[in-house]
Amino acid sequence: ENNIIYKVEKDLVEKEKGAENIVSMIINIINALIKQNKVKKEEIEIIGIACPGIITNGIVRKARNLKIEQINFKEELEKEYQGIRINVVNDAKAAAIAEKTHGELQPYKNCIMLTMGTGIGGAVFYNGKLLQAQNSAGFEVGHMIINKNGKLCSCGAKGCFEAYGAIRNLRKQVEEYLGKEITGADLVEILKSSNKIPEIEQILEEYIDNLAIGISNLSNIFEPEAIALGGSIVYYKEIILDKLNDKLKNEEYIFNKNNIPTILMAKLNNDAGMIGATIV
Repeated sequence: ENNIIYKVEKDLVEKEKGAENIVSMIINIINALIKQNKVKKEEIEIIGIACPGIITNGIVRKARNLKIEQINFKEELEKEYQGIRINVVNDAKAAAIAEKTHGELQPYKNCIMLTMGTGIGGAVFYNGKLLQAQNSAGFEVGHMIINKNGKLCSCGAKGCFEAYGAIRNLRKQVEEYLGKEITGADLVEILKSSNKIPEIEQILEEYIDNLAIGISNLSNIFEPEAIALGGSIVYYKEIILDKLNDKLKNEEYIFNKNNIPTILMAKLNNDAGMIGATIV
């Protein structure tokens, strides 16, 4: 009934990335869930995988933040879980479907879902229907260029929205200033701290400005009523959301000032992709 009854989270370090490592990790987590909850395999109706990258018929391509060039997730998991339906969906599309079905996007016909964490993914609803590209996942909004001579993105291009607007970029900039590695939880605490560091405040301000530029581009093209932000950015709601809405209202980035979209944080938080992958 779309309620999560047990959840495991795992941060990936660089050496754990790559197609074979991630398949093994997924199988280990699923088997642990089965064992801990005393579930029989034959009771499982579906295994849903929400994954970044271009996905066609269970094959994942160019999930470069995971160091995956190509792998058939569906085929690999069917070897381990015979007779169970395996559903592999682009993570942004899965999150969008979950938010449109059960979350913040339910009231809106024209809306956009952005997943923002390690990278940026997106999905667009027009007249209540998910827009789909014919031959691939499509709508790779994270790879629209917002600065042609800008930072190098994981896709190989320079100046992508993802290179500026992903939460990973914000953390990297703060790490560079502090001269040490920090976790996502550390970053939240630093940004919430009452002892404000001017340099970090400036990094945050620039990050929100780049978010506003990317979101304004999407607003100018699609004229959505609302845009929901999901992925790990939901943990920064108190830090980012009000400032972002103010920026969109007060800067001249959005052409149609009569239709500034409502910016929302995903109701299903960082779980939207998991839920959406099982209801597609």
